[in-house]
Amino acid sequence: MERFEYLSLKARLAELGYGKEAEWARDVRLCGDADTFATEAVWVIISAGMKNQVAENIFRNVMSYLKENRSPSLVFRHRGKVRAIQQIWQNREHLYASFRVTMSDNAKLAFLETLPWIGGITKFHLARNLGLDVCKPDRHLVRVAQSYFTTPKELCTRLAVETGDRVGVVDVVLWRAANLGII
Repeated sequence: MERFEYLSLKARLAELGYGKEAEWARDVRLCGDADTFATEAVWVIISAGMKNQVAENIFRNVMSYLKENRSPSLVFRHRGKVRAIQQIWQNREHLYASFRVTMSDNAKLAFLETLPWIGGITKFHLARNLGLDVCKPDRHLVRVAQSYFTTPKELCTRLAVETGDRVGVVDVVLWRAANLGII
């Protein structure tokens, strides 16, 4: 993918009302509190393997229940994900403290992968949402990168260097364009 193709995609997404996603990815900074840490983990767990548009409704309901100290199993029937969500929510202060003292980005990624229901791909999603400048090599980005005979990391890094965008912004733009079937 060339610089101008990426910039055209970014502009098209903004025209379609998705510009705020790129702005969020541009402005996201390292997570600053335990509730945000846990909320982002809950989002990643819920959205893993699920269409974004469906996950948003479930996430709102689950968060409402968690904040009211009620079991999210009343609104979300995936037992494994509910157990992981409850474990992270109940231990969020300790988990966040462990995340903060972990020094390097690679060490932070390794720590995130120890969380329940966070795996080798979803750790990148969570890391990006927590403020690390990484791309998530999910099925959408893998497909796009393969069509250019490269990897998601190489593609996002190159486009970030060429455009001045963060890697996370490039990731979000390419992911959304693929999610919508534009690329």
